[in-house]
Amino acid sequence: MTQRLIAPALLGVSLLLSACGGSSNNNGIVLPFIPPPTNTTTPPPAAQAPKSVLFFLGDGMGITTMTAARIYKVGEDGDLTMDTLPETAFVHTYSNDAQVTDSAPSMSAYMTGVKMNNEVISMSAETKATDGSGKAYHVNFDSTCPSGNGQAVETLLEQSKARGYATGVVTTTRITHATPAATYSHVCHRDAENTIAAALVPGGAGYNGKLGDGVDVFFGGGTDYFTAKEDGGKRNDKRNLIAELKAAKYSFAANKSEFDKLPADGATKIAGLFTKSHMAYDLDRDATKEPSLAEMTGKAIDALAARKKGFFLMVEGGRIDHALHATNARRALQDTGAFDDAIKLALDRMQAIDPGLKNTLVVVTADHDHTLQLNGYAARTGKTEAGKPGVLGLVKDYVDTSKTSKDVDGNPYTIIGFGNGPRRLATRGPISDAELESKDYRQEAVVPMDAASDSETHGGADVFLGAQGLGADNFSGVITNTDVFGLIKKAVGL
Repeated sequence: MTQRLIAPALLGVSLLLSACGGSSNNNGIVLPFIPPPTNTTTPPPAAQAPKSVLFFLGDGMGITTMTAARIYKVGEDGDLTMDTLPETAFVHTYSNDAQVTDSAPSMSAYMTGVKMNNEVISMSAETKATDGSGKAYHVNFDSTCPSGNGQAVETLLEQSKARGYATGVVTTTRITHATPAATYSHVCHRDAENTIAAALVPGGAGYNGKLGDGVDVFFGGGTDYFTAKEDGGKRNDKRNLIAELKAAKYSFAANKSEFDKLPADGATKIAGLFTKSHMAYDLDRDATKEPSLAEMTGKAIDALAARKKGFFLMVEGGRIDHALHATNARRALQDTGAFDDAIKLALDRMQAIDPGLKNTLVVVTADHDHTLQLNGYAARTGKTEAGKPGVLGLVKDYVDTSKTSKDVDGNPYTIIGFGNGPRRLATRGPISDAELESKDYRQEAVVPMDAASDSETHGGADVFLGAQGLGADNFSGVITNTDVFGLIKKAVGL
């Protein structure tokens, strides 16, 4: 009985082994199949496509400024490029210590994910910009920040550099101004621009070592903080940082013709500083001397993309803010339009490099609002043209456009006004077309500000954010500026 059970069992094993590809030896015993040896080396993973971030910031570009700029440039029915970005959000901009932020902590929040105090550049939240008496921690543009007053917080640009990405900074302000400075430097007071400039120069005293061999591309104004007082600049240490940049193998441009010759070869670091202080407003720019924001953006993209390893680029339309402080709407709206031109060029250029922006994230936002407002029930004006002020003009009745709307005293008023500012008329009267046509016309403000400061203030409202490309769908709803930092990191895997 035992043998009868064993025999069928052995037969089953034999059939099973045969079915599995077994073979027999000379004794008729079935052996299991042993596959021939194979190459056990794991093939290398497919190379990941380089990822890039283009972060556009319109300084002071509140939503009302965007609306006015749209009407100014393309009319009520038109669209700016930034209007067409498919993903949008509203951003809270308050700082660590103020309802209304200045540019330093707001841009720093975008770059570091940390809410910090007004006037602080990319430092920890407890950092103070002033001492107990309110005295700023800088003297003649050199930092006097005491030891123990906070610590540096890593920026997106620094993290990108550490990951081997190429990096770039483009602005129409001084390259040492608050917004660009927040990408590459750490200082407890934004006005320490000599200290900030030194952070950009590889190998020199005060260099930010987190930048490795240096920011690959930077353009803007501000040679004053790179040259000594003895040479007409503002440095107190007699250094010539431009000479030091050249010694560090930067190809340097001081004007438009030199800019046009800068290489975009994927190997050479390039820089351009075109003015002693801020670059000209777009309305006043001499195109033979200063490149436009769009031109600087295009050159930066070409140079960074040529490195073939992904990049982080920050582009600031910085002078929007300055014109708004002056309650000079025309220059503010013109610069907003120039900023939008740079966005369009960048999107077109990146679509050619990375079709569909599968590995590219483009973010457009602002650091804070201003008090610009649109008054009355104005008739539609269309875009601004010669002899047709458009949104810069007087409020005309939308029922009968031959009639100009009047205030309580029977005087006309402009569509654009400001909540506060230096121009508060003692008595209001007629406003001539010649005044409205002037690029120097300054809109009236409701609350009079100190004439000595000659400046309107920031506003505290939320700002617009638009995004397109890799990870753009994560930007939605109402977020804070610190959230933006994390969403960018998530999109590109920093």
